[in-house]
Amino acid sequence: MTLPEIKTPLPGPKAKALIERDAAVVSPSYTRGYPLVIKRASGASVEDVDGNVFLDCAAGIAVNATGHSHPDVVRAITEQSQRFLHMSGTDFYYDVQVRLAEELAAMAPIDGGVKSFFANSGTEAIEACIKLARYATGRPNIIAFFGAFHGRTMGALALTASKPVQRRGFGPFMSGVFHAPYADCYRCPLGLNSENCAAECLDFIDHQLFMHLVTPEEVAAIVVEPIQGEGGYVVAPTQFLERLRELTTRHGMLLVVDEVQSGMGRTGKMFAIEHANVKPDVIAIAKGVASGLPLGVAVSRADLMNWPPGAHASTFGGNPVSCAASLATIKLLKDSLIANAAEVGGHMKAGLKALMEAHPLIGDVRGRGLMLGVELVRDRTTKERAIQERDAVVNAAFRRGLLVLGAGKNSVRFSPPLVLTREQADTAVRVFGEALSEVEGGRV
Repeated sequence: MTLPEIKTPLPGPKAKALIERDAAVVSPSYTRGYPLVIKRASGASVEDVDGNVFLDCAAGIAVNATGHSHPDVVRAITEQSQRFLHMSGTDFYYDVQVRLAEELAAMAPIDGGVKSFFANSGTEAIEACIKLARYATGRPNIIAFFGAFHGRTMGALALTASKPVQRRGFGPFMSGVFHAPYADCYRCPLGLNSENCAAECLDFIDHQLFMHLVTPEEVAAIVVEPIQGEGGYVVAPTQFLERLRELTTRHGMLLVVDEVQSGMGRTGKMFAIEHANVKPDVIAIAKGVASGLPLGVAVSRADLMNWPPGAHASTFGGNPVSCAASLATIKLLKDSLIANAAEVGGHMKAGLKALMEAHPLIGDVRGRGLMLGVELVRDRTTKERAIQERDAVVNAAFRRGLLVLGAGKNSVRFSPPLVLTREQADTAVRVFGEALSEVEGGRV
């Protein structure tokens, strides 16, 4: 498919008809930013029902790690489907789940033996992490961070502190959750800059939470994203993650790392936490782990996962077809796609940074590998958030055939399939620049 190629006004007539049908029967809670109605896709290209072709830098919200319908993944899915579709790993055994657990144990950056609990999604993986942390430590409380997104089920939602709309109307929330400032060096909560900040925002935990609200001995775990996803693609400094590891170790807490969006090769390493060389106790995995099939995993130190039969389970978690897709995905990541994410991601980041010279809307470009964020501001000195402009840029990019998504209040995320080429990255940067020019010219 030629990239991109827009043949009709968007949405086209067929897309418009399906969107009208959707409105009558589908929950309005879904966050559709623009009217894309997909018909088919391959690699990093997407064709809609009206024949318009788009360059995909969203990847199903960072899910399609190996690109759309990679033939090796499709082959693995087909072969497993012909054997059997489901048998429930909660009650029975099958080889493909064990092989996947062995792969995860070999590659997880966790000291000692590793065991896995299989679920269906990122939020379910976080729920498992919460329950495991409480069970393994005998402590009731959890610390998370402002700006965090850990999911929308009730336990995960209590940890989530990204946008009020995600929590509004659903309280009361799970008790025992406390929030601390995240190390956003572009918008430091202490007013420092990256040159003189040694992750002092973590002092909030010692000097405020532990002084006024909860003792360390009552905290089971601290849960953190190495790169905040929904929070704006904010990259945690290495010192912040190192100090978190020291803090949790000192107080006998678990360090739980949410790699749902940042894991599986997206940052140029299998897991984003590896950039800091920090070894967590538990990792939540989902999204890119099975190239589009539903799968979530909580992996932990083996000595922690000692809960008895029936303590936690999932009928569909670790579905054999999803496990087969995951094994094929991991092989592709190891063979070439992690390296491609690092190489093409570095090239794309340089291209996005170069746009800053011509586009004052860009306040910051950040990220690792093919997990890149562009924060838009109305003024680079005051850093006033360009919230409406961000939405306008995303939609202007869509009209030109580029699929990107917002993140946080005013950032644009680039999370393309890890098969993205340098040429496609250049096209994405060019089209994004055109979208910026349109919005800057009309200034919403």
